[in-house]
Amino acid sequence: MQTQAASDLDYHAALAALEWQLEAGVDEAITDAPLNRYELPEAQAKVRAPAPEVAQTVPAPPEPVAEVDPVVIAQRAAGAAPDLPALAEAVAAFDLCELKKGARSTVFADGNPAARVMIIGEAPGRDEDIEGRPFVGRAGQLLDRMLAAIGLSRGAPDAAAAVYITNTLPWRPPGNRTPEAAEIAMMRPFLARHVELADPDLVVLMGNAACQAALGRTGILKLRGNWAEAFGRPALPMTHPAYLLRTPQAKREAWADLLAIRARLNGV
Repeated sequence: MQTQAASDLDYHAALAALEWQLEAGVDEAITDAPLNRYELPEAQAKVRAPAPEVAQTVPAPPEPVAEVDPVVIAQRAAGAAPDLPALAEAVAAFDLCELKKGARSTVFADGNPAARVMIIGEAPGRDEDIEGRPFVGRAGQLLDRMLAAIGLSRGAPDAAAAVYITNTLPWRPPGNRTPEAAEIAMMRPFLARHVELADPDLVVLMGNAACQAALGRTGILKLRGNWAEAFGRPALPMTHPAYLLRTPQAKREAWADLLAIRARLNGV
């Protein structure tokens, strides 16, 4: 049987042939060449081909952050203070001591800065934290009476009869606990500069914290009454007035220490 080429069919013959194929169940066109449907076209093969491995850049570890040495920062801040008001501002601006966060006040000093005698206590208590001045509680009231017994007063305008009072730490420790060695070491540069700027003839170290900061030693009951040198000038360790309130029998020794201070001031 001889088939008729598609190009020889007219419109009606071609339509009749197509309808016959549809009735026969033909549902797709057949080409002259076989079609492999498992073979992807070249364009799709390129898209689905695995991407070449790209070397990933691992970020460099961050540079280690240098630790801040609070003692060094304190030394710089204290050394830059040209006078006592500037030193008071430097202490108030120092934020590396945790005690500051829990304190109400920065307790810097009280009395006459020109005084021949500078008293160094331990740290502010509750009353001192409230008022912002050192030695204003019961221990401070006892101290005032002790000083008056040898002719000294924090309120005296005359430098010869006056005293200047500060503490080892300017902020109250929680619960009035004993200052820690790290806290004393951190704030020591400010204390040393404080003594340097006030320039007293002698210093009185009241309690272990003051002795730790000024002499590098503790054991106030053994140190008291023995003259030493601290911050380049004569220093006398004494028991703290708070200790005298708890131990009245120790007032006899405290009186001997007060007489030693008076004698030193008189040049004896």
